[in-house]
Parts: sequence; structure tokens; C-alpha cells
Amino acid sequence: METGLILVTGVLYAAAIYSLLRRSLVRLALGLVLLGHATNLTLFVANGVSRALPPLLPEDGTPLAGPLSDPLPQAFILTAIVINFGMLALLLGVVHRTEREVGRDDIEALRTEDPSHESPET
Repeated sequence: METGLILVTGVLYAAAIYSLLRRSLVRLALGLVLLGHATNLTLFVANGVSRALPPLLPEDGTPLAGPLSDPLPQAFILTAIVINFGMLALLLGVVHRTEREVGRDDIEALRTEDPSHESPET
């Protein structure tokens, strides 16, 4: 199972890097999201995939017999997922605003955009 997860992680990193190197702002946002998911999966695999019991105790507080899974990496991954969704919302807002203002999402075209819209002070 770990081998499959490692392969999926590699594919996610490759797709993320490929998307980050494109000239489109939408693909840039998609690449950052894929990079976040690949990193989350790397944390999950680095913790060690096991079929241990979840770290939940019964209501009477008696300790469980047997191995328990470590909740710290899962808490890190959950926090990273929330941050990743926040970053995605911000990026999509920036991409949408740029698309409305400029009319295209090509990064190279944005660099060579006509500066006539700038204020006269600059």
C-alpha cells in the first residue's frame, strides 16, 4: 500500500511542477493545489501507513489494548488541508479579478501589458 501511495505522490508532484511551469494563471493555481496535496500525502506516508486503532478512548477512559495511531501527523495534514483550501480560494479570486481587468490569464502577456493604465505619478 505504501508503494502505491509513493507512486501517487510522485505523480502529484510531477503534475504540480508541470502546471507551475505553464503560462496560465489558472494552471498556476492548479499546480499550487496539487503541490499542497502531494505534500500532505508525503506527510501521511512518512508517518507510516498502518492499520492501528484510531487514537480515541472509550467514554469510561479505559486505555485500549493494542497499537494506536499517532494523531499528530493527521492533525498536521488536516491543518494543511484547511490552509490549502484558503489559499485556493484566494488564488481563484486573484485569477478571476485579473481575468476581468486584463481579459486574459497569460502570465507572459501580463508582464508586457501596456503601462498606460498606471497613474501619472509613476
